[in-house]
Amino acid sequence: MKHLLKISDLKKSEIMTILNFADQLKFNRKIGIHKELLKNKTLGMIFRKSSTRTRVSFEAGIFQLGGHALFLSDDIQLNRGEPICDTAAVLSRYVDGIMIRTFQHEEAEMLAQFSTVPVINGLTDLAHPCQILADLATIREYHSTLEGTKVCFIGDGNNVCNSLIAGAAIMGMQISVACPKGYEPDKGVIEFAGDALTITQSPEEAAYQANVVYTDVWASMGQEVEAEARKELFKNYQVNTELLKAASPKAIVLHCLPAHRGEEISSEVLEAHYEEVLDQAENRMHVQKAVMCMLMSDNLDEELTTTAAHPAASFFSRIKG
Repeated sequence: MKHLLKISDLKKSEIMTILNFADQLKFNRKIGIHKELLKNKTLGMIFRKSSTRTRVSFEAGIFQLGGHALFLSDDIQLNRGEPICDTAAVLSRYVDGIMIRTFQHEEAEMLAQFSTVPVINGLTDLAHPCQILADLATIREYHSTLEGTKVCFIGDGNNVCNSLIAGAAIMGMQISVACPKGYEPDKGVIEFAGDALTITQSPEEAAYQANVVYTDVWASMGQEVEAEARKELFKNYQVNTELLKAASPKAIVLHCLPAHRGEEISSEVLEAHYEEVLDQAENRMHVQKAVMCMLMSDNLDEELTTTAAHPAASFFSRIKG
């Protein structure tokens, strides 16, 4: 793994290594073990989109590992027309890794093409790999396994939906997506998922016997002008108490946040499943710590070998399974 740009770029074994290592890092923090696995390493963070969880989880995560993060926003020359190839080449001389949160996925791909250090996709309009790694970690915490688990996504076929489909397919899960006609996931992602994916316009059909019910905002960043029109189009795609009757009795509810209570999810459901959603948000930091270590650490082989053999690697899976 040289970069992390899309979930579909990863093998199942690579995802499992990330999840197990993230479990170990989470366990270490819980019991007060702090290893400076990224001591003196620096992550440059390019933000073209606003953020709460992405910025704080990456910044706090690398700090806990002994490294540093640089917040690069509107004031960098990239936002004044500097070619991304030049930005990539120069940043590669300064930092040990680059995270980018932007609109066009091609920008992240081009940054990786011209960078000599690892590039991590913190979000693009096509994909959100770090979010889905956190989602997989959370599902495994609550259901002990991923293989054979059914997850449904209710709402817009957006970047989160695209990456969730790819991640589920790789990990041997079944995924059903309910969305209005014309708002389906990316065609390439649909082809990638094959028989693992079902697409319907019926939320009840998608949620039937699902172990995980997932939703996201109806209008993502950059789609604000469509917000009112989308409210009308998606009004029947709310995750609420009635919809959950179709899911498995022990289903968990996930939301990548921020949530618009009363739109894509009812306040009642969000409050009832708030602990699951908060675990999901926390896991962003742990999986990103694992990714940063695997991409940026100079000597991680011994740590990964220890993790694979250590019972703590599945600690959170066991206590919530």
